Amino acid sequence: MKHGSVRPVVTIVPVIAAVLFGRVLPTWTLSLATVAASNALVALGIVILARTGNVSFGQGLFFAAGGYSVALIANATGITDAVLQVLIGAACGGLLGLVIGPLIARYSGIFFGMLTLALSMVFYAALVKTTALGGSDGFNVGRPSLFGITFSDPREADFMLYAVSVATTGLAGIGAMILFRSQFGLVSLAVRENNLRVEYLGISAQRVIAVNFAIAAILAGAAGAFALMAQRHIDPQFSYWTTSGEFVFVAVLAGYESVAAVFVASLALELVRSFSNLYLPNTWQLMLGLFLLAVILLLPDGIGSLWGRKRLGNVARDKAVAVPDKQVQP
Repeated sequence: MKHGSVRPVVTIVPVIAAVLFGRVLPTWTLSLATVAASNALVALGIVILARTGNVSFGQGLFFAAGGYSVALIANATGITDAVLQVLIGAACGGLLGLVIGPLIARYSGIFFGMLTLALSMVFYAALVKTTALGGSDGFNVGRPSLFGITFSDPREADFMLYAVSVATTGLAGIGAMILFRSQFGLVSLAVRENNLRVEYLGISAQRVIAVNFAIAAILAGAAGAFALMAQRHIDPQFSYWTTSGEFVFVAVLAGYESVAAVFVASLALELVRSFSNLYLPNTWQLMLGLFLLAVILLLPDGIGSLWGRKRLGNVARDKAVAVPDKQVQP
C-alpha cells in the first residue's frame, strides 16, 4: 500500500526532467514533441475509456470542441494565457462529454464506437457549413502567452508551449495511474469483464462508463487547446474521422497495461511520420502503415506489454516465494 501511494509522487521527477530536457532539444523537435504530447493526451482518454470495454472512434468531436471554444473565447476576450486556454478547452470538452456520456453509455461494442464516430462527423459537417467560423478554411488566433509574459523569440515560444504541454500531459498521466489503482478504476475493469455482475453488486455500469467518457472528453478538450496554440489556426479537420483515427492508433500501439506507453507510442508515431515524410515524401503513408502493422503483430498487447510483462513476472515470483513461508507451521 505504501509503495502504491509513493510511486505517483516519484513519477513527477521524470516529468520535470522531460520539461528541462526541452532546453537542449533542437527547435524542430519542440514542435514535434508538443504535437505528440497533445495526441497522447487524447489517447490516454481513449485508454481510460477502453478499460470499460468501449472504444471511442469520435474523440475528434471533443478535440475540436475544445479547440474551437478556446479560439472563439480568445478572439472575443483577448485571453492568450496558455494555462487558461487549456483549462477552457478541458472545461468545454468535459461539459460536452457530460451531456453526451449518459446517452451513449447505453450502448456498447461496435455500436458505441460507430455512434461516437457519427457524432464527430455530424459536428464536422456543421463546422464546414458554418461561415461564421470560417467554414472549411477555419480561422487564426494570436500567439499564446504565459502568466502575462509574451514570447517574441520563436524558440522561447515553442519551449513555453512544449513545457506546458509536457507538464500537463505528465500530470494527467499521474492522475490516470492513481485512477487505475483506485476502487473506481477496478470497477471499470469489472464492467469490461462482466457488466451484469457489476449491476448485481448495486453499481451502475452505465454510470461508470459515462464518468470514464467524461474524463476522456476533458483530456481531448485540453489537447484541442494545445493543438490550437501550436498551430495558431483551427479548422473542421480537428473533428474529421482521420484525426480521431490517429488517436485510436496511438491507443492501440500503447495498449492498456501502462500509462507511460501512451506517451512513448505517441512520440514514436510522430517520429516515424516526420522522418518518413522527409525521406520518403511519396510513400510516407505506406511506411507509417508498415510501422503500425509491425507493432501490432510483434506486440499485440501494445508497447506497454514490454515492461508490463516484466512487472507481472516479478509480482508472480514474489508471490511464489511468499507462499511457502505462509505454509510453515509453528
